[in-house]
Amino acid sequence: MTPAGHGGPRRGRRPMPDADMQSAGFRQARLARKTALIEDYVELIDDLLNNGQEARQVDIAARLGVSQPTVAKMLVRLEADGLVTRRPYRGIFLTEAGHDMATLSRARHHTVECFLRALGISEANARIDAEGMEHYVGAETLDAFRHALDAGLAAFMETARKHRHD
Repeated sequence: MTPAGHGGPRRGRRPMPDADMQSAGFRQARLARKTALIEDYVELIDDLLNNGQEARQVDIAARLGVSQPTVAKMLVRLEADGLVTRRPYRGIFLTEAGHDMATLSRARHHTVECFLRALGISEANARIDAEGMEHYVGAETLDAFRHALDAGLAAFMETARKHRHD
């Protein structure tokens, strides 16, 4: 008898994808992890500014649940990447590139959150889950989410839930 996990495919398991497809998936996930934090910072800065507040290091740290030194390090990176500018005693501002990134990130988040809500996920859980998922969902999947929403996914799911409970 072979040890668990060895000796060939087990019943009910799908075959592994080919190596190119699998490596493309891992590459996409690594890129998403790399950009997710940057997008979160830029989107938060944009949110603070759009709500009439200053985007200050202390506010960013409190909202992201990280230390001020962590925020300071990221701000140096964001400035070097041309996404923010900092003005002494005036806070942090987005460059045009930073604003564009925030707009795209917010749109992805909105689409994912609306899709989850259409599936019947509670508002609180949809918001929390979308915050993580938005960075990992590819363009094709986002287009499919939008198409499903436009085609009436929410109404379909509501009807399906009612029939299930009847």
